[in-house]
Amino acid sequence: MTKKKDGLGALEQVAGNGLMSRRLLLGRGATMAGAMTFANSAGAEPLKDDEWGRSQGITSKEVDPRSRFEDKVKRTLSNPNGEPRTQHARTPHHLLNGTVTPNHLHFTIVHTGAPDIDPAQHRLVIHGLVKQPLVFTLDKLARYPMESRMAFVECGGNSAPLFSPEPVQATCQQIHGLVSNAEWTGVRLSTLLDEAGVDPRGKWIIAEGADMSALSRSIPLKKAMDDAMIALYQNGERIMPGNGYPMRLMLPGFEGNMNVKWLRRIQVTDQPAMTFHESRNYSPTLPDGKAFKFYFINEVKSFITQPSFGTTLKEPGYHEISGVAYSGMGRIQRVAVTADGGRTWADAALQGPVNPKAFTRFHIPWKWDGSPAVISSRAWDEAGNVQPLRSEFVAQRGQTKEPVKNLLGFPNQHYNSLTSWGVASNGELSHVYF
Repeated sequence: MTKKKDGLGALEQVAGNGLMSRRLLLGRGATMAGAMTFANSAGAEPLKDDEWGRSQGITSKEVDPRSRFEDKVKRTLSNPNGEPRTQHARTPHHLLNGTVTPNHLHFTIVHTGAPDIDPAQHRLVIHGLVKQPLVFTLDKLARYPMESRMAFVECGGNSAPLFSPEPVQATCQQIHGLVSNAEWTGVRLSTLLDEAGVDPRGKWIIAEGADMSALSRSIPLKKAMDDAMIALYQNGERIMPGNGYPMRLMLPGFEGNMNVKWLRRIQVTDQPAMTFHESRNYSPTLPDGKAFKFYFINEVKSFITQPSFGTTLKEPGYHEISGVAYSGMGRIQRVAVTADGGRTWADAALQGPVNPKAFTRFHIPWKWDGSPAVISSRAWDEAGNVQPLRSEFVAQRGQTKEPVKNLLGFPNQHYNSLTSWGVASNGELSHVYF
């Protein structure tokens, strides 16, 4: 560790190209902020009365709208006209902060449109290899003990453009927008299965949705009896229609398609059903032509959201590098950041609380000197799993033969290697590999 002195005082530089110690954010933020004041001096001039402070403001609404100045913070749509095909809506990570994704910005993938379900008529059936088949209304489920947990949901095809042999010039939203994080509240599935009485022959459950395609997925009974939930609420309010209203299956850490939305049936069986989606769409292939029979868990991953492609650093000096990390196998334990294309790394500060199988926000201070830089992040989880370098990932999982041009297509699944942003001397950012 070295100390680099400049006009901002003695600041600890812990890695190449200006990365500073995370300790400047952990307990020494006030000192740091004092040394790095960016505001203009107010002097003795009184504050002027701006136009908005001289008239009556906006009247309160039953549902509060966002400021009109935040209209750019929205999801991008793959099928805005609602044609009869799959629709994607991607979360704008580069415009958000913290760890909770607002409900109206949570990503969705809908294959046949979101059904307009009357909650009073909706039913959930548990049957198959059970002693007593059960039927639940929403009112009956609401009488069971509720629990809440933070959890991310990620499509298996999230970040798939990074399988391209050449870096695609796209935003964090376009590349990583099919993952979001929320507080989910509902009833433990194990509670309902215990009441139904699972037959010893039961080894799997088949979860089915109430949408027109009746999307179904096979889930190991072990997972169903562990931390699976019948989620009824999303960030404190009823689940959004595109996320499964009035109830969805929540399988923390498992790929998004398995978290069946508009849940209407759970069948306990002795074997997987090998449904369309699990046997065709979500079976990642390997370079030798073989394919995974099942690939459930979203592995450890991180990406920098600020700064990222589409933004420009307006001037050299202090900046904060920030992003999110998560793992389907537990808590994030460490995130390292580089500003010199992987030659040196420094540990970032983790914003608490660090929840298992949920987003963890990381931060690190960076003194950019105006020269070209390459920034990236790499995460470790509590089980010892580490985010692989790109060369390691490609050697094991392969890449597409041609550059990816259509960001809506999924050339493969479960990409969890690094995302790197190149910073030019003029402050513009691009997507790069190293």
